[in-house]
Amino acid sequence: MKNQSKRVLQARISLRFAFALLGSVQLWAVGFVSAQSLQTVNMAIPARSFQMVIYPIAQQKGYMKEEGIDQRVVFVAPTTSIQAMLGGDVQFTGAGSSALVSIARGNTPLKVVAATNDRVLQWLVTKPEITTPKDLKGKRIATTGVAAIATFMARQVLTKHGLDGNKDVNYLDVGQGNQLAALLGGGFDAAILSVEQRYVALDKGMREMFFFGNEVKNSWGTLATTDKLIKENPKMIGGFIRATLKAMRYIRQDKEGTISAMTKFANVSRQQASRVYDDIILTFTRSGTVDDETQRNDLNIIRQVINGNETMPNSKGYDFSFASEAEQQLNKSGWKP
Repeated sequence: MKNQSKRVLQARISLRFAFALLGSVQLWAVGFVSAQSLQTVNMAIPARSFQMVIYPIAQQKGYMKEEGIDQRVVFVAPTTSIQAMLGGDVQFTGAGSSALVSIARGNTPLKVVAATNDRVLQWLVTKPEITTPKDLKGKRIATTGVAAIATFMARQVLTKHGLDGNKDVNYLDVGQGNQLAALLGGGFDAAILSVEQRYVALDKGMREMFFFGNEVKNSWGTLATTDKLIKENPKMIGGFIRATLKAMRYIRQDKEGTISAMTKFANVSRQQASRVYDDIILTFTRSGTVDDETQRNDLNIIRQVINGNETMPNSKGYDFSFASEAEQQLNKSGWKP
C-alpha cells in the first residue's frame, strides 16, 4: 500500500511538472476566457503521434466546449499517466494498453472506454538485404522492450510467416524512440517502428517487411479512465467521448484541416502530415469501439505480457457503452462536421 501511495505521489509530481513545462498546449483551448465556467478535464497522451491529434482538434473545433469541458492536453509517459489517473490528477489517458496491463496485473480499477484505431500502427522494417521473413532467423530486432505489446505482436507475426517468433530472432530493448537510430546505425537487422519513424527508414533505403495492422486483429490508440469517474461523473465521460467522436468524424472528412492541425501539434512538415494521413486514415474506427474478437485478442496479448494464466473477460477491461451511446446520438441528430 505504501509503495502504491509513493507511486501516486511521484506521478503527481511528474504530472505537475508536465503542466508547468507544457502549459503552451493550452493554446489549443477555444474561448479561454469563458473556459473558467467549464469543467477542467486533463487528458494525458504519451506522444505527439497522428492518432492523438484527435484530442487537440476536439478542443480547437469547440467540440469539448459544447460538452461543458475545458480539456487540457498534457504529455505524460504511459505508466505515469495511469498513476496520475488513480490519484485524480488526470481524468483520461491515451495509453489504454498500459491501463489493460495494470488491470490484468493488479486488478486496477480502470476501463478502456474508446478505441480510435482498429489496426495496429506499427511496422517491422529491415535492412534492404533482408528480403523474406526467414532471412531474419538469428538476427537482431530493435524494440521498445522485450515485454512491450508490439514485441509480442511481432512474435505472433513472425511465427505466422514460418519462424519461431519466440526463439529464432533476438529482441533487444533500445529504449523508447531509439529503434530507428538503432536500425540506421547498422547494429540491428530490423526494428519495430511507428508510422513517423517508418518514413525516415524507407527514405534511407530500408525495407518494409510487415505492417502489423495487416497481420494481427488488435486495436490501437485506446482511451482509458477510472471506474471511480465512470461511477461518479458519467455525464462528463459521455460528453468527452461524444466530443472525441466528433473530432474523429472531422478528421475523416476534412483532410486539409487535419493536416494543418497535425503540422502544429506534432511539429512536422505538411508533406509528412499528408503522407501519414493518407496511410492511416482508414484505420480510424467510426464508432470509437472494436468488436469482441478484437477485445479478446488484445487481452490475450496482455496476458502474454504479464505472463498470466487466466483469461480476463472483456467486461473487466472494456466499457464501450459510452462510445456506443455517443455514436447513436450523433447518428440520430444527423451531426456532421
